[in-house]
Amino acid sequence: MSTDLTEHTLDSRQVYDGVLLKVHKDTVRLPDGGEAVREYIRHPGAVVIIALLPDGRMVFERQFRYGPRRVFLEFPAGKIDAGEPIEQTAIRELREETGHEAGYWEHLGTMHPCIGYSDERIEIFLARDLRHVGASLDEGEFLEVTALSLDAAMAAVWRGELTDAKTLAALIWAQRVINQGF
Repeated sequence: MSTDLTEHTLDSRQVYDGVLLKVHKDTVRLPDGGEAVREYIRHPGAVVIIALLPDGRMVFERQFRYGPRRVFLEFPAGKIDAGEPIEQTAIRELREETGHEAGYWEHLGTMHPCIGYSDERIEIFLARDLRHVGASLDEGEFLEVTALSLDAAMAAVWRGELTDAKTLAALIWAQRVINQGF
């Protein structure tokens, strides 16, 4: 068997075109020469923001998510608009959702939350030197802004109260930033 694990697209069809998501159904050539069908979601990508307050706490949101039908504790985040630079998305989302602007921004990394069925990527940002200027939520968006220390956030993880994947991944970066002064 080949050491090349790449699957090559033989045919690709979009089978659903939604407001946010597009679903594709592809036929691929497998590394061993066989064929398979792959169904996956195309997603425009998103950002997640670790926003550090002067006292060291991090800005969080509580927001109802329709798919799992419950309120989640999560870092501020949002979808990348077509043609929008990722840094601008982060600045926009932090301001709209939490009412904060940051004097310092840093792109920390990228995560892929659903590699088995989606091309979605989430860009992780650090925001410091925050000042509150007032939120301006999108129409139909409802959330509660709160702040937690790293210890309180990790305790919420271990109690099973914080289960959002992007926030869990970003907390790894937050630990490094807070504990090592990254």
